[in-house]
Amino acid sequence: MSTDLQSATERRNLIVADIVERTGIDAAMIERLVRSFYSRARHDPLIGPIFESHVADWDAHIGRMCDFWSSVVLMSGRYHGQPMAAHAPLPIATAHFERWLGLFAETAREVCPPAAAAHFVDRAGRIADSLQFAIAAQKGKACA
Repeated sequence: MSTDLQSATERRNLIVADIVERTGIDAAMIERLVRSFYSRARHDPLIGPIFESHVADWDAHIGRMCDFWSSVVLMSGRYHGQPMAAHAPLPIATAHFERWLGLFAETAREVCPPAAAAHFVDRAGRIADSLQFAIAAQKGKACA
C-alpha cells in the first residue's frame, strides 16, 4: 500500500472511530432506524403511496438502504447505487422531501441515542437538499 493511500485509510479509520465513539452508531442501530423509518413511511399518506408504487421487494430495499446509511454515516463503502438516478423520475416535490426528512428525524430521535440521532438527521438534511437541488436542476427549475 502506498504511503498516501495508507495515510488516507488511517485518517478515515480515525474519523469513523470518532463517529462511533461519539454516537454509538453501528450496523444494528442503522438497521433498527431503517426498518422503523420505512415501517412508518409506507403508511404515511403523502410519501407512502410513492414508496408502495416504486418498491417491489421491500427486503431488498431495506438491505440497500442499510448499505446506503452505513456508507453515509460510517463511510463503509457498502452502498454502490445512484440515488439521483433512482429519485429523478419519481413524482416528488418539496413537500415530499420535507415530509421524508421530518419523518426520518422523528424516527431517528425515537430509536437512536441523541448524538446518533443528530448525526443521522444532519446527514439526512444534506442528502435531501442535494437530491432536491439536483432534481430541480435536471428539470430546469434551479437558478444558476
